[in-house]
Amino acid sequence: MTPPFSGDRIILNDLGFYGYHGLFNEEAKLGQRFFIDLQCGVDLSAPGNTDEIGHTVSYADIYDVVKLTFETKRTKLIEALAQNIATALFDAFSDIDWIIVRIRKPEAPIAMVRGEAAIELHRVRPA
Repeated sequence: MTPPFSGDRIILNDLGFYGYHGLFNEEAKLGQRFFIDLQCGVDLSAPGNTDEIGHTVSYADIYDVVKLTFETKRTKLIEALAQNIATALFDAFSDIDWIIVRIRKPEAPIAMVRGEAAIELHRVRPA
């Protein structure tokens, strides 16, 4: 078995969403932008050899699960949002062995002139 977080992966970067996640009332009322970077550990040897979509996980389907999860349940913490995304992806795609999800919050309620607050979770499929 390949060690976690190495080997083949499907990558989706800079997925932008507008949502109402956060601790503060203003975040729940006004909302803000979020950006998600995602890596999913999937053995890509079969689609690489066959050139057939049926032998891989569709990144469009991954995006749909991320979008639905992001929009379905408001969370106070982006850590919880990231965990919800990882869990939903493991539930939806049995071929995903591990996930790295980073959520970036450029308008975090802190006094920064430039930059963003972010978290990154590394998860391996539960046994």
